[in-house]
Amino acid sequence: MDLIFSCSSGTSLLYRRPLLPRQLSSHISTPLLLNAPLITKSLGITHSYSSSSVPTHKVTVHDRQRGLVHEFLVPEDQYILHTAESQNISLPFACRHGCCTSCAVRVRSGQIRQPEALGISAELKSKGYALLCVGFPSTDLEVETQDEDEVYWLQFGRYFARGPIEKDDYALELAMADE
Repeated sequence: MDLIFSCSSGTSLLYRRPLLPRQLSSHISTPLLLNAPLITKSLGITHSYSSSSVPTHKVTVHDRQRGLVHEFLVPEDQYILHTAESQNISLPFACRHGCCTSCAVRVRSGQIRQPEALGISAELKSKGYALLCVGFPSTDLEVETQDEDEVYWLQFGRYFARGPIEKDDYALELAMADE
């Protein structure tokens, strides 16, 4: 939403509302005069915009695949993955839209809000699974990364009657021979 302020000198100022976390880039727009070119300053910041009145929570991520533990602060209105990356913390991800399970974690303690997490079912959410790419911390939070295939199996495994598919070398040879 743009707000236009008229000054007593007859000049009008245009104020652009701060961007939402998903829209934010490393550029911040400044107030500008109407009929003047858009002025954008690249400030080279390493963190996202967040009002100082927004609560910040300590997030601890136990990265099982890499054997690392990451601790960092995340404002309540920022995505956990985005904030980690802005602090040069590398965590697993793929889609960044909450549609896959690459950034899936299991919550050890604390609460996470994830209204856009389409990649995991309500059942898995109730069992403590979450997606970092679209997750916002509601409290201090401790999570553990999960194997993407495990989470996928938990979500969709019941739809496959015989369980996980085992590698079948003979079937592979037959398929290769057909090509």
